[in-house]
Amino acid sequence: MERMRSLGKKGAIYAVALFFTCFSAFPFYWMLITAFKRDHDLFDPTNNPFLFNEPLTLEHVRLLFEQTLFMKYVVNTFVVGGAVVLITLVIAIPAAYSLTRLAGRWGESLGIGIFLTYLVPPTLLFIPLARVISFLHLSESLWSLILVYPTFTIPFCTWLLMGFFKSIPRDIEEQALIDGCSRIGAVVKVVLPLAISGLLTVVVFAFTLSMQEFIYALAFISVSAQKTVSIGVPTELVRGDVFRWGPLMAAALISSIPVAVVYTMFLDRFIAGFTMGAIK
Repeated sequence: MERMRSLGKKGAIYAVALFFTCFSAFPFYWMLITAFKRDHDLFDPTNNPFLFNEPLTLEHVRLLFEQTLFMKYVVNTFVVGGAVVLITLVIAIPAAYSLTRLAGRWGESLGIGIFLTYLVPPTLLFIPLARVISFLHLSESLWSLILVYPTFTIPFCTWLLMGFFKSIPRDIEEQALIDGCSRIGAVVKVVLPLAISGLLTVVVFAFTLSMQEFIYALAFISVSAQKTVSIGVPTELVRGDVFRWGPLMAAALISSIPVAVVYTMFLDRFIAGFTMGAIK
């Protein structure tokens, strides 16, 4: 009887896991079959939408690469994402460490105040920020996005790293200081290696947020060659009420694969970063 209960529990767990696996994988499957289906197969209501009813085609992928600037959008996205990640790390790490270790009892309150700025909706900010970008003569430039995106990645990442730095015992830093390290040396050689999960979380979060952001990219850039994937794909492949679903799904699939691979490779560290896991 006990064995049957154990098998039943395991079966239920596997069933739930299988359900959520299929639920998570379904968007990728849908993008895959849509990207390689022929137009007639896509729009014929009598065909099974979940299967290939006609031979596969590369027409949509060819249109994406040959008739749009998709690769340029990808390069622009990585340039903006990389710059935003670098700026976020350079500012968030010293800010979080200072608020955690050097600001005393006011550090936590200041950290919460910084985090609250992240909760301000972008729809309230893009108009005044557009005025700032226009004043700085950065319109139609990737620099406009590189300047604006850190305004919402830095607050959250600072708050996130504060929690992670708190989990690192002060004794480890004090021992490094006794051994002759400066405060900066102790941070670089001791604290940051122990906080690698938090740092990876910041990198993934900042990059994906800058990659999928839409409002600022739409407001600041209209030149096709300067667009990122999040704005370039829909504006070039959606014309009025005409949606070119094949190329759209091909672009979505190609763009999502690198992010999915990164999340899969660093999933454990990513979860540890968000849960502010303690060190052993």
